[in-house]
Amino acid sequence: MESIALILPIDELLPSLPLEGNTVIEAAPGAGKTTRVPAYLMDRIDGEIIVLEPRRLAARLAARRVASERRERIGDSVGYQVRFEDFTGPKTRLRYMTEGVLNRRIATDPTLRSVSTVILDEFHERHLEGDLALALLLDLQRQRRKDLRIVVMSATLDAAPIAAHLGGCPILRSEGRLFPLDIRYTPESALKLEDRVAAALDKTTGDVLVFLPGAAEIRRAIDACRRHDMLLLPLYGDLSPEEQDRAVEKTSQRKAIFATNIAESSITIDGVTAVIDSGLARVASDSKTTGLPQLSLGKISRASAIQRAGRAARTAPGTCIRLYTEQDFLSRAERGTPEIISRELSGLVLQLRAMGIEQTNSLPWMTPPPPADLQRAETLLDELGAKGDVAKRMADMPVHPRLARMMIEANQRNVVRKAARVAALLSSGDRVQTPDLIHAAERPLSPYAEKIARQLERNARNETHHWERGLAESILAAYPDRVAKRRKSEEYTVAGGISAKLSSPLPKPSEWIVAVDLDEMSERSTVMIRAACPIEPDWLLDYPVEAVDRYLWSREKERFEQESALVFHGLAIESSVNPRPATPEAASLLAAKIREAGWRRFLDVEQTEALLARVAFSKEQGIDVNFDEPRLLDQLAALAEGRSGFDQIRDAIKNGEWAPQLDHYLLDRVAPKTIPLHGKMSVKVNYVPGQIPWIESRLQDFWGMKETPKIADGKIAVLVHLLAPNRRPVQMTQDLGSFWAKLYPELKSALSRRYPKHQWP
Repeated sequence: MESIALILPIDELLPSLPLEGNTVIEAAPGAGKTTRVPAYLMDRIDGEIIVLEPRRLAARLAARRVASERRERIGDSVGYQVRFEDFTGPKTRLRYMTEGVLNRRIATDPTLRSVSTVILDEFHERHLEGDLALALLLDLQRQRRKDLRIVVMSATLDAAPIAAHLGGCPILRSEGRLFPLDIRYTPESALKLEDRVAAALDKTTGDVLVFLPGAAEIRRAIDACRRHDMLLLPLYGDLSPEEQDRAVEKTSQRKAIFATNIAESSITIDGVTAVIDSGLARVASDSKTTGLPQLSLGKISRASAIQRAGRAARTAPGTCIRLYTEQDFLSRAERGTPEIISRELSGLVLQLRAMGIEQTNSLPWMTPPPPADLQRAETLLDELGAKGDVAKRMADMPVHPRLARMMIEANQRNVVRKAARVAALLSSGDRVQTPDLIHAAERPLSPYAEKIARQLERNARNETHHWERGLAESILAAYPDRVAKRRKSEEYTVAGGISAKLSSPLPKPSEWIVAVDLDEMSERSTVMIRAACPIEPDWLLDYPVEAVDRYLWSREKERFEQESALVFHGLAIESSVNPRPATPEAASLLAAKIREAGWRRFLDVEQTEALLARVAFSKEQGIDVNFDEPRLLDQLAALAEGRSGFDQIRDAIKNGEWAPQLDHYLLDRVAPKTIPLHGKMSVKVNYVPGQIPWIESRLQDFWGMKETPKIADGKIAVLVHLLAPNRRPVQMTQDLGSFWAKLYPELKSALSRRYPKHQWP
């Protein structure tokens, strides 16, 4: 059946569209590629055609538009299949679906028997599921389905690399029919985002599409714009299909649609002639600590900004007001980063394991996944036991592999409904209001989380009455590497050595927990436990544990203690302690600690610094006495033999069991500690780096000395500090003979008056 619709720019390109082989189509926003290319092919080739859309809304709207243009009901020859919705039937030949739905279909239908063409729409967004879909399709095409056709489409695609990746296929371009577009920039402002949106709305006419980063910002902006006489409608992923449809359907009243990037790339919304762009989006990422998906606020790329602006001029001249400066726009990245190099990859690897693909890098990736990220994903899946049939069961669940593992365990313990609520809460992105996940399982969920829970609890058996333990054990199975042991109060040591603190106390204190959600608070250098589950340590004995003898350093006691323990991920389940191990290993560890602590922790600082200064002076004179600071530390470290703590080292030094080992004869000859003056009297020689060694004493102590004392085998005269009776210096000299002859007569009269009780010959 031929389509009946208005002429669109892409229509001119359709006759040149090859009916065999791969193709790349680059078409401007509003050209009509999403609806016209699939419908054109359906009328001319056999087999089923699948169109992959990055978002559920786009799949639903496109399918409805094509069905409407063909004067059919949705689900006849044209349908769509997304999470929670399947509007297809036995006669459906054109299916719009999200990328993840296709990947799960390939797992059960590896050759896509009835499919002749797969179209990847808006491929420039480079979602993880989209990259996986393309890699699987190319692998299938090269190995078993050479007749399978792949078409890649986008408005802002860099076409040449993808065409080369598809085997050097042809590139078709359509410039589209964009009406005149007036782009306005906004100076920097201290106003809140919602107030800037309200001010921009005053400057628009016609229906308006407002791009905001998330549902919370949408709610605040709608509240700020209520003074405007127009319909204010939200549009984001967690809304029901009915609510989303209400936002995009035609209305007689002027309206403003407040949308996330869900509306960035989909079919034209009739009536929109103005766009207000915040320039922000919540970008999908993954928690580094849990692996669960999360959304982080960030600036969109220039390509995304161009996509958004283009939605204002699809049916008439339009205006785009960017709530940021032109310089800001020019400084942004040209395109977004492919998710395959920024996302946690355990879900991707799990899907491949379920398909029997063990070598991930064997697939023809557009952008190969980073090896380190792949290794982390493989390690996690191995710990979760995701192999064989278990991997297939886990991959069949539309949640993170950890949560899929939890659901498998919950099924064995008859706690599926409670576990489904926990899985839905964690995977929906809702903030966990209490750190205790056991109690969270009984609290109300958001509508979106409720959908996930209902999907996961299908075929659930009757719940056991004592479900708390079963749920806790199921959570442990999903997060064995997140077990944590209490250190003090609300502080815990998490497996791997991370120190973390509960965001708020648990209803019942527990020594052992599973720290499911860890939040790194960079501004406070603290890791907070946002969601946790109390467990019993004996449950860990069902997992691989290690019997170890290890040495632990006690900061308080400053010594090593030998612990014999059953260890799970570095945490001792059971242990006994020998507080004074006298073993070679303990001695070696203590020696390293001595070097780390430094000699000042053990020796008299003043005396040792004086010794090191004498050694340094002797080296300046070309004399090596076989001693310096590193040798000093080596000699102290040698005391560690047979010992395990700093207190034993200090006792050994105090008891005279240690003295610095060096050539004392050479040192005393070159850099003596003292110099004799008269009879038994001697004075200390002070050695300071970069200065002449010096001595000091009362002026009277030097009477009769015409020669200045010398050191370094008589080569260097010391600097003499001559002191008055009050021990304050009156003169410094390196030439006593010259001092007595020239300076002393002048000083004598002043000293006699000031100190009359002393003789001044």
